[in-house]
Amino acid sequence: MSRQGFTIAVSGKGGVGKTMLASLLIRNLARKGYVLAIDADPDSNLPQALGMTCKKSIGDVREAIVKAPARSPIAADKAGAFERSLHELVEEGDSIDLVVMGRSEGPGCYCAIGHILRQVIDSKAANYDFTVIDCEAGLEHLSRHTTRDVDIMVVVAEPTLNGILTAKRVHELAKELNIAFGRIMVVANKVTDETRPLIGKLAAEHGLAIDAYLPFDSAVNCQDVNGRPMMQLPEDSPISRSVAEFSESILHLLTVENQLK
Repeated sequence: MSRQGFTIAVSGKGGVGKTMLASLLIRNLARKGYVLAIDADPDSNLPQALGMTCKKSIGDVREAIVKAPARSPIAADKAGAFERSLHELVEEGDSIDLVVMGRSEGPGCYCAIGHILRQVIDSKAANYDFTVIDCEAGLEHLSRHTTRDVDIMVVVAEPTLNGILTAKRVHELAKELNIAFGRIMVVANKVTDETRPLIGKLAAEHGLAIDAYLPFDSAVNCQDVNGRPMMQLPEDSPISRSVAEFSESILHLLTVENQLK
């Protein structure tokens, strides 16, 4: 696949499995091209899920610049110092590179880091076939426009009423904020044979369609409890097979939409 710089953001409340999905999605996309993985959640779980480490986060770089001595070259040219530090933020792998948002210490710094993250995406994403953003829990990233202009926003929801209402709210908030998502896809995670028809019906009642159903898979919990990367989940596990199918559907959509441009 030629490099088109497709961007996919994965969103959802804490505990719904968005980082698990993001990591397995990255695993599949990395077989098709080069992936920039961005952990935009200050809790920074994506590195562990990918089996990677990141020496510096955006928060680390920003703190170093903000706390630089008043008469230092860094303090005199903060914008230039940040530009020079961009390459330090990217942890390189074979076909996956990683950037971590991280935290900042002072009050009010979180939005500033979000702004820097936007700069990183704008400056780096075009060099990759795919950029996958593991968003923070909740909807704050939408209100700050951290995830604007992405090709596909994947909303991960548990098979519950609250999960469906959250997915619906993402649709509504995106419209309110005029965020340019190419497409919003809803993924129901931790689905059983009993809950699948119920969640499909519930979504339809609220004007939503479920784009993919991911099964409840005890292998995910075992991987998590043992501290093993989600990237190392067996390829034949139910969740791995389902995410592989979902990845193929995303690739198909991106290919078709690119041809229509």
